[in-house]
Amino acid sequence: MNIHEKYIKRCIELAQNGLGTTYPNPMVGSIIVYDNQIIGEGWHKKAGEPHAEVNAVRSVKDKSLLSKATIYVSLEPCSHFGKTPPCSDLIIEHKIPHVVVGTVDPNEKVAGNGIKKLIAAGINVTVGVLEKECYELNKRFFTFHQKKRPYIILKWAESQDGFLSPEKQESPERKPIWITNPYSRQLVHKWRSEEQAILVGTQTVIDDNPKLNTRNWSGNNPVRVILDQHNRISKESFVFDDSVKTIVFTKSETGFSTENTTFTVIDFSRSILPQILAVLHQNQIQSVIIEGGAQTLQSFIDQNIWDEARIFIGKAIFKNGTKAPLIQKENITKINILSDELLNIRNHD
Repeated sequence: MNIHEKYIKRCIELAQNGLGTTYPNPMVGSIIVYDNQIIGEGWHKKAGEPHAEVNAVRSVKDKSLLSKATIYVSLEPCSHFGKTPPCSDLIIEHKIPHVVVGTVDPNEKVAGNGIKKLIAAGINVTVGVLEKECYELNKRFFTFHQKKRPYIILKWAESQDGFLSPEKQESPERKPIWITNPYSRQLVHKWRSEEQAILVGTQTVIDDNPKLNTRNWSGNNPVRVILDQHNRISKESFVFDDSVKTIVFTKSETGFSTENTTFTVIDFSRSILPQILAVLHQNQIQSVIIEGGAQTLQSFIDQNIWDEARIFIGKAIFKNGTKAPLIQKENITKINILSDELLNIRNHD
């Protein structure tokens, strides 16, 4: 690992502090180095707040050193006015002579313009250090801007014998039957805090009455996305409690929309996934976890519209019931969470 890679790696570590809080902005980390010493560092914490480069510059005690330093940043410095001024202008203003960038910003508002501005100002710019790792850091942001859809994570838990749930629930109450242990369930709530939205189908809400929030983890609740073609879901369900922004895809208007709950009409006579993803893209949603049920999950798999699958395999044996989705188990990594096995599959289509 060369010196540039060492410092960009530190930028990535800093940027990861913003997972789940920077949307719709990317996660970015920045450090400033003088005489082989880090003299400043920062990361972007929340949309509307200062960017990583600003926080890094502010953290430098002796500002006179900036004109002899190198600033490292995991993503190209912005060149446009948004909620904050352009970071490329800040770098030029402080006469920082060297800039090392992990990867170019895919956002069409930036897309190389920040780098061009820096070079035009006579600054030495190095681009493409740990580029793959910087892309992975912002896989949601890149997917959103390059594919014009959210980054899609499929998630389910299945029994040892491949079922999502048994044939009949022992209790008439609308409660989920847990396949995984409490540690795995808490991990799921952590994941929810990291993504912008969570999507489920009609039957999942009818059967389980889920809250789809992050009650077992500290963090933001994701936007709830519900499929309900025929308006079958009871208005007494938790998903309609107005506590979290909720988007319901339906066949016809219901007049039930509230401040936090909106009903969106789509054409169920043709493929619904592109329509749903187009609406989510319009709503600036960069990532979504698909949590069920079997039919909804399988539709994303069959149409090859997914980026990652996270599958828990618990110790339960059901013998019959709702079969788990079928997916090609390639590009797999496995970890154990006590009694559960967690498979992570990446879709490199």
